[in-house]
Amino acid sequence: MRQLCKGNVAVIKGAVLAGCRAYYGYPITPASEVAEAAALYLPEVGGTFIQAESETSSINMVYGAASAGVRAMTASSGPGLSLMQEGISYLAGSELPCVIVDVMRGGPGLGNIAPEQSDYLAMVKGGGHGNYRNLVVAPASVQEMADFTILAFELADKYRNPAIVLTDGFVGQMMEPLDLEYREIIAPAKPWAVEGTAETRKNMISSIYLEPDELEEHQRRMEAKYIRAQQTETRREEYRTEDANLIVVGYGIVSRVLRSAVDEARRQGIKAGLFRPITLWPFPAKQLEAAALRAEKVLVVELSNGQMVEDVRLALNGRRPVEFYGRVGGNVPDVEELLPKMEVKKIEEVPATV
Repeated sequence: MRQLCKGNVAVIKGAVLAGCRAYYGYPITPASEVAEAAALYLPEVGGTFIQAESETSSINMVYGAASAGVRAMTASSGPGLSLMQEGISYLAGSELPCVIVDVMRGGPGLGNIAPEQSDYLAMVKGGGHGNYRNLVVAPASVQEMADFTILAFELADKYRNPAIVLTDGFVGQMMEPLDLEYREIIAPAKPWAVEGTAETRKNMISSIYLEPDELEEHQRRMEAKYIRAQQTETRREEYRTEDANLIVVGYGIVSRVLRSAVDEARRQGIKAGLFRPITLWPFPAKQLEAAALRAEKVLVVELSNGQMVEDVRLALNGRRPVEFYGRVGGNVPDVEELLPKMEVKKIEEVPATV
């Protein structure tokens, strides 16, 4: 069924199709429509919506629902996610699957309500205390807001870990056509969940390991699943990269501007191509390296002072020059602004192996 839909609403429609039956959240611009849609649609499928008194309460309610084996979620923006960081760390440490949507706005501090990509480091690099990772997907359209939310629930259950849908306020607020199809929900078995039965009453959901050896064993097990995710879960989109001598890298709304910039650059004789990470963690480093080594230069564009650019530079390890261009405060670059940054000068060939 095709419909015109806002990105923040598409998140909940995807969540319902994924079998999500619990939403706990607190409104914040530019993510408030996620909670509004959850309040509307979840009760219609027998689910639960609660507007908590704070973001701290929200994430701990998610902790409780996830402990019972329910597919649960919340959503917020930067200031709210800051308040959730401790709870996210507890969820990861307890190996509880859940989905958290971050519709990013300008920062730091209260910043403003305009679109930015200021939360990359907080979400992709963990944020809270302890050795853990978030699984992070980055939609760039209304359709992907629904599709990637479904993917996030699947990844969360597969790895028993929080999964983040990281988008910017532009994508959250825009309206586009959305195609939805009914899908059979195949809920994985969760023998570890506390469900109130005699068999599960003995289950204890906690991230506390008082003995150092037990905590080390637990963290090694978590480390193993993160390594497995890095090997099997990286996703990206490439556009006209096969013969490109310039690779531009961006996610979210920036990737859409960059796609148009690539087309315009091609018309002007610059062989540009777009590399869009879909999973921000695990980051598609090997795929980016393969694309970049066919080119002469890489340009990273973000709505920040430079956060994802660190992962790009790590992936390339000096094999190609990496330049950065960023806008902040809610400003989004246009094609005309980006074209002067896309000039390419011939460089000496750098060996593929170092």
